[in-house]
Amino acid sequence: MEPRSSGLQRLVGEVVKFGAVGGAGVLVNLGVFNLVRHVSDLPVVRASVIATVVAIVFNYVGFRYWTYRDRDKSGRTKELTLFLLFSAIGLVIENGVLYLATYGFGWDSPLQSNVFKFVGIGVATLFRFWSYRSWVFRALPARETVAGAESILEPDPTNPTKRTPKQHVP
Repeated sequence: MEPRSSGLQRLVGEVVKFGAVGGAGVLVNLGVFNLVRHVSDLPVVRASVIATVVAIVFNYVGFRYWTYRDRDKSGRTKELTLFLLFSAIGLVIENGVLYLATYGFGWDSPLQSNVFKFVGIGVATLFRFWSYRSWVFRALPARETVAGAESILEPDPTNPTKRTPKQHVP
């Protein structure tokens, strides 16, 4: 069994890496948002959705190849599907906050749009962290757990590559 602080240290390291990728993603998101708003006359929420999609692509690369590089890679299609599903939910959360501020309260100056875009990103980030680590980038089983499970098995005398459960003799 591993010490409790080791698990806590891993979680802190994961949060730091998630935050670094996410922080860079926020800069990408806000940069693209302001660029699109500046060069086009798209409505604020449409510009925000475009920026969020660009940030989602950026974040997937960062999470898969840095934050969660040690996680299970066997089901990439499933992983990507779940990532896109949870990212889409985060997109709705993020842009729902901006939509409410813009069209519900009439707060649509450039400063207000950026503030509520940022608030929406923050709320969606909490959801994304939980969903990505719980469902998308799943942890591989601990080596100790696998070794412990294998220790209750003994070689099958008829087939040395096969293991069978040890018999309990009272």
